[in-house]
Amino acid sequence: MMGRVRCNGVRVPSRPAASHSPYARLRCAAVALSACLASQAGTVQANTEPASAPPTPAAPIQEVPVKAPEPRYVAPTLRDSIGRIWAPVMIDGKGPFRLVLDTGASQSAVTAAVAQALGIPLDMSAMMELRGVTGSAAVPSIRVNSLLVGDLLINSTQLPIVPDALGGAQGVLGTQGLLDKRIFIDFRHDRITITRSHLRRAGYGFITIPLRITPQRLITTTAYVGSVRVVAIIDTGAQVTIANPALRDALARWRAHAKLEDEQIIDTTDAVAKGVAQPVPPIELGDGIIIRGARITIGDLKIFQSWNLADKPAVLIGMDTLGLVDTLIIDYRARVMQIRMPDS
Repeated sequence: MMGRVRCNGVRVPSRPAASHSPYARLRCAAVALSACLASQAGTVQANTEPASAPPTPAAPIQEVPVKAPEPRYVAPTLRDSIGRIWAPVMIDGKGPFRLVLDTGASQSAVTAAVAQALGIPLDMSAMMELRGVTGSAAVPSIRVNSLLVGDLLINSTQLPIVPDALGGAQGVLGTQGLLDKRIFIDFRHDRITITRSHLRRAGYGFITIPLRITPQRLITTTAYVGSVRVVAIIDTGAQVTIANPALRDALARWRAHAKLEDEQIIDTTDAVAKGVAQPVPPIELGDGIIIRGARITIGDLKIFQSWNLADKPAVLIGMDTLGLVDTLIIDYRARVMQIRMPDS
């Protein structure tokens, strides 16, 4: 039986000119979260102090109506059927449009329906390369005057047109303009905040994971799958966690006794690649988060070559893992990810 998984992870280089998982037990400063990863139940454990409310901002945050052109410092968000985060984005003062927050995409993109709603004809003379995890395609684009969500304001930018196959979303919100920003996502209350980073330390009950930012604006960290050290890419646009063949080879003895399932991997370009889902040893992410009983999809994907990660074990952490937490903070300027697990 072959399953189908969708993974955005788009890379759009500019031309030079679901519901929460069940609550867990909190015992002796350890949180265990029961989860379902890639259709097989697993357990997420986090060594942390008891959870508490996130830190109070230094100054009150004023919320403005979503129809207004001013910044929305705090905005409601939704998650689609595969758990990805939708951010409400104003484009040229119109909207909001539902764009998938995608930390694996270097640039934002919209569907043709959004271009029509904006009254902007597609520019066939300014074709752009839309690169997904499995392939790439040349697509038309539109030029917009502004793209606004929270403190993120991008002026006069060219947006490629993505296929209308984003599970109801109207495009992708990439990492352009985020390098000095802090993204705060409250999964319990479905709220997203994008503000300028003030290098704020994590609040009580949060686990802090150091991040590295690559030249492609990917955010990565070091993780372990069993005893194998891997490069972990944090990708909020991906449905499931995906690994490269180098990790498969490193887990050869584990794989020999594993039950394998064929998968299809579909990216934003609608290109399809074959993959194999298999159980893996416990995944240790950062200092204290352990994912047990997980299944990940392994595929020989072109994107790993583009990231220069074809020859070393690498794993792309998708929303099947990230969506299990209570609160997720990505601070690009501080280069940390801060995680709070659900209350006991």
